[in-house]
Amino acid sequence: MKIVGLMSGTSYDGVDVVAAEFTREGGTLRLRPLGHRGLDYDHGLRAEIGALLPPAATTIEAVCRLDNRLGEVFAEAAAVGVELAGGTVDAVVSPGQTVFHWVEAGRVRGTLQLGAPARVAARVGVPVLHDLRSADVAAGGQGAPLVPAFDALLLAAPDPTAGAARAALNLGGIANLTVVAPGQPVVGYDVGPANALLDAAARRFLDRPCDLDGARAAAGRVHPGLLALLLDEPYYAAPAPKSTGKELFHGGYLDAKLAALAEPVAADDVLATLTELTARTVADACDRHRVTEVVAAGGGVRNGTLMRRLAALAGARLRTTDELGLPAQAKEAYAFALLGWLSWHGLPGALPSVTGATRAAVLGSWTPAGPARTVAPPLPPRRLLIDA
Repeated sequence: MKIVGLMSGTSYDGVDVVAAEFTREGGTLRLRPLGHRGLDYDHGLRAEIGALLPPAATTIEAVCRLDNRLGEVFAEAAAVGVELAGGTVDAVVSPGQTVFHWVEAGRVRGTLQLGAPARVAARVGVPVLHDLRSADVAAGGQGAPLVPAFDALLLAAPDPTAGAARAALNLGGIANLTVVAPGQPVVGYDVGPANALLDAAARRFLDRPCDLDGARAAAGRVHPGLLALLLDEPYYAAPAPKSTGKELFHGGYLDAKLAALAEPVAADDVLATLTELTARTVADACDRHRVTEVVAAGGGVRNGTLMRRLAALAGARLRTTDELGLPAQAKEAYAFALLGWLSWHGLPGALPSVTGATRAAVLGSWTPAGPARTVAPPLPPRRLLIDA
């Protein structure tokens, strides 16, 4: 089965497109990567998304316009994915752009992703899976993170009784960690900001979308007072399951922390401190779960300064998914392609041990109609292998 997976994360800088072919061999599911492409958003679209995100106010008109504009972009991305797959696919997974994650007292009440899936389906002519988070929220879960279902299969040991705890780390706008330990339920949650605050600082101080390769952070020094204020955030001490996003970690959040200091902090020192914040919070989480190996992915792996700090602090072997045959930048898009495979076959894609849901939910809605359920769904796979 060939599936195109799309992913636009909390950094909202573009959409990652992948094509994957899945084959089942007993309890093993094989994923053959067919190609990936990154499509950057233009400045106008990035500004339009940013203007709608919390804590900004918005209008229904702005939401409608952005929903359809994103749908056109995702439709183009899906068409690229079909080309990568050789011209034909069975389905597209288009999770959309998250614009709000409604959290009250640690409980997720709702979540909203935009991206007009009907426009995607009209462009490529195959079923499109979208709105993947709502089913888990309806079951009492956080609706995030969803990638741990992929991580659990990818990191599954051939012998489930042997080996130490391993972790999958995604460094997007938010840092997500999945811990897979023999004989234990899978643990996964949003650790805190990865690129969210770093990119906000780069836009404010450098007038750039990011601090390329962490060069300016490397030139700065960690500011102890700012780091202490940032580490005081209650979210870090909250127990899992938990999820977060730019409704908490945004430019205004950083401005408030800087304003609380007695004197200004140099731009390079702000970036160095935010890099240290991400490295410290991720390393603390890895240490808490006694992780011996971390497999990292996401845009943050291109930040050499961040990766060096993580390697120094984590106390575990650090490598990227590239070593497993999966491009680090495209890993989440491949994960959503896998979630599409699971939903197509009527299998759950969210892990209650991760999201806190009362039951494992089959994820998403299909546009147009999804596959007919004429046979009983197969047993879920126990392991995922990447075919080169």
